[in-house]
Order: sequence, then C-alpha cells, then structure tokens
Amino acid sequence: MNATIRLALAASLLAAGASHAQDGELSIAMLIPGKIDDNGFMEAGYNGLLKIEKQFGAKIAYTDQVQPEQDKLEEALRALARQTPDMVIAHGGQNNEAAKTVAAEFPDIPFVVVQGGVTGPNLSSYEVLQEHSAWLGGAAAGLLTQSGVVGHISGIRVTPGLKGRGGFYHGLMHTRPDATFLTIFAGNQDDTELAARVAKAETDQGADIIFTMLNAGRQGATDAMREAGTKQIGNVIDWTKVEPDVFIASAIADVSIPSVQAVQDLVDGTWKPETVKHIGLENPEAVSLTLSDSVPAEIRDRIDALREQIVTGEIEVSTEYSGPELEM
Repeated sequence: MNATIRLALAASLLAAGASHAQDGELSIAMLIPGKIDDNGFMEAGYNGLLKIEKQFGAKIAYTDQVQPEQDKLEEALRALARQTPDMVIAHGGQNNEAAKTVAAEFPDIPFVVVQGGVTGPNLSSYEVLQEHSAWLGGAAAGLLTQSGVVGHISGIRVTPGLKGRGGFYHGLMHTRPDATFLTIFAGNQDDTELAARVAKAETDQGADIIFTMLNAGRQGATDAMREAGTKQIGNVIDWTKVEPDVFIASAIADVSIPSVQAVQDLVDGTWKPETVKHIGLENPEAVSLTLSDSVPAEIRDRIDALREQIVTGEIEVSTEYSGPELEM
C-alpha cells in the first residue's frame, strides 16, 4: 500500500477526514463472485474496476467466478488482501460476512462491499438503491399489465435482491393493488435452463409481465418469455435497447458506480469506515427506470411523477415482502 493512502486510511479511522494527494501507483483489488461477462451485475462490477484503472491510473487485480459460499469467498478475499492493495472491493452483498471476517484480519487495508450492508473499523459499504428503480418498475408493471398477474424471478437470496423484490412488489401494489404477484428465488443467477423453466411456470399461471433479477441465466428467461409473448422488466442495464421485442422496461441500477466512488473517496481522503453510503434516484446516472418506446406517454408521465415523489420523500420505498413464493 502506498504511504499516502496508508496515512489517509489512518486519518479516516481517526475521523480526521483530511484530503491527500496521491503519491505513487494506486492499487485496487476486487472480488467478483460471478462471471465478468454475464451481461448483468457481475459484468457491471468488472466495468467499474476498468473505470478505476482508467480514471485513476490504478493497478488492478481481480478474482472472479467464486461460488457464493462463505469459506470460498473468505479464501478469495484473503488472497487479494495478501497482495497489500490500497483497497479491497468485494462486489455483491453475498460477500457481507466474508468481508467482515477478512477485513478484521487485515486492519491496515480499507475494505468495501458493493451492494453490501456491513461496516467495521476498516470496512464500509456502498450501495446503489436498486429498490428505487425496482419500485418504479413495479409501478409501471401495474399500469401496463393486462392480465393482472405480474411475476418476479431471481436466483440467490441476497439482501439487495430481496430488497429489489420488495421494492418491485410495493410499486406494483401502489398502482395495481388487486394484482396477483408471483415470485421465486430459484437458487442460481446463471442457469439458463432453470430460468426458462421458472419463466414458463409463471407465464403458465397468467403472468404477462415478469421482473427478472438474473445474471447469465437471463437469456433462458428471455427466450421463454419471447415464446410465450410475455413482456419482461430487466435490471442493472437498459435491456429495452438490447432486446426491445421482449423488454417493456428496465430498472437500471448501475453498480459500476459504487466502486468508483469508493476509490474516489479514498484518493480524496474522505473515505470513512463504519458507514454505508447510499446512492439513489437523486443520481439518475446510477438509478433510473427506462421504458420502451411502446409505453404510452400518459404512463411515462405517471412514472416521472412517482419518481419525483420518491426523491422528495413523499413516497417511502418499502423493501419488505412476506407473501407467498413459488416452489419448483
């Protein structure tokens, strides 16, 4: 770790908050548990690391495709920390507990969990509030559904995914309180065959719009929905531009932004441990809902109005859901 960053970390740990000038080459290491080319959450994390390399001239290192099991995540984080980088970033809330454990073992290195909710003496979390765009996605689904049955599909049961599901549900209930909601965490973000089966199960029960929070497995769901004539609401990136025949909307949550912001804070000397930093709809580059060209203007206007109500605090986005779930 370069000397100035060490001093900045010490200052942060003492709550001094003084800025500093970078001295020497910055080094950043990232754990990306999934595939860096999944067209989703993990690829966005990798893109954030590439932005860090370009924006700060940083030396970067990463480990990817680690199973979301705590012992394996801890092992990967330790291997990265032993390289003594200026910061270790764990991309994804599935790293929460592993990051808490390993950060305590390397107290001189700042650790950050993207989409996490954990803190410690040298640990902070940076979170894009994807539940905000998911809430708007649910509101749009409620305004657009013809059948009155709306679905949700995700893979592993991590906190950001649960919060996104909860946000979507409450947005749906806001605009269509009599809607039937179908939801499942199928257990895998990347399995295309599994995603296709789950999508078919929901369309067979009448869903005409399904919100998918998947990574590489999304293509299986998309193919099944195309065959069934069901519309999809995507997440992370703007899927309405990728496959406009299927995607009616996309709940954008640019999770490349938190890691870049964390490194910027580190370089500026403003990074703080023991904190969770939130980024929501007030930053439209990070969080927004896109709608396909087929969505009528009056619905677009309604969604814009709801967005403003969230930003001003008139609408509070709930992330809780305790209703039934599908079983496969």
